Amino acid sequence: MSRLLDSFWRAAIYCLHPRVIALSFLPLIIMSVLSLGLGYLYWSDAVELMRLQLDQYRLVASVSEWLEGLGLGNLRVVLAPALLLFLAVPVIVMASLLFVAQLMTPALVALVGERRFPLLERRPGGSLWSSLVWSLGSTLMACVALLLSLPLWLVPPLVLILPPLIWGWLTYRVMAYDALSGHASNEERRLLFKQHRGTLLGMGILGGYLGAAPSLLWASGAMFIAMAPLLVPVAIWIYTLVFAFSSLWFVHYALSALQALRAQAPGPADDFSAGSAAPPLGAPLADLPLPPST
Repeated sequence: MSRLLDSFWRAAIYCLHPRVIALSFLPLIIMSVLSLGLGYLYWSDAVELMRLQLDQYRLVASVSEWLEGLGLGNLRVVLAPALLLFLAVPVIVMASLLFVAQLMTPALVALVGERRFPLLERRPGGSLWSSLVWSLGSTLMACVALLLSLPLWLVPPLVLILPPLIWGWLTYRVMAYDALSGHASNEERRLLFKQHRGTLLGMGILGGYLGAAPSLLWASGAMFIAMAPLLVPVAIWIYTLVFAFSSLWFVHYALSALQALRAQAPGPADDFSAGSAAPPLGAPLADLPLPPST
């Protein structure tokens, strides 16, 4: 618990480092250009397609007529854009996580390593390609889980529970791997994952819930949906900072745990002599090796 809390406040302080703030703009720029560009090209067509799909459901049409009778016909206008934005949010969240993992985490690992763990030996157990494959494989599994859980999102409490849980699992998988890939060997990484799985998963879930916070903007009313072109970059930057904090939290915790693991490993001083095993108990003195004569 002490390592967990120590890593938490260290990650929060590191988020104020100028290098971290500067790095956060790279995913922001890329994600903003992609989201606004795709919105400019396909938003109108996607909204119209969503309206056509909704009109095919008798229940939606009945609710819309009922709202118009109450003088709330404007809600029908924003229904299709709201649903489309609601479906786009998980994609934005996972894309932000992947961009942070690939563009920021290596630099954050180097920053923490040189400032806090300068003597920690680097035993690379992964490469850029292995990290990318691991991240894409984990993202694919998270996308499958999101698709399978979509019907459960219609239950009001579950829509606030399931997506952050899935994002948290994905955060744990991606961030924990990248935090150790540059310093821990494959055996050390597997051992640390086994020993600290519960704590790392809890950190990921908390990061997932923090990452879901910007989504409350879209649930606050039709005004925020109308201002989506302006608020999307703001939300993306918040996502980026949240996942940068999560990455720093994982890096501080994982490297501290790795340092403790290596400190527990027996060193050469524990051996009876270099390259030889200790003699059995009760061996006669004549059988023991004598020191070299001077």
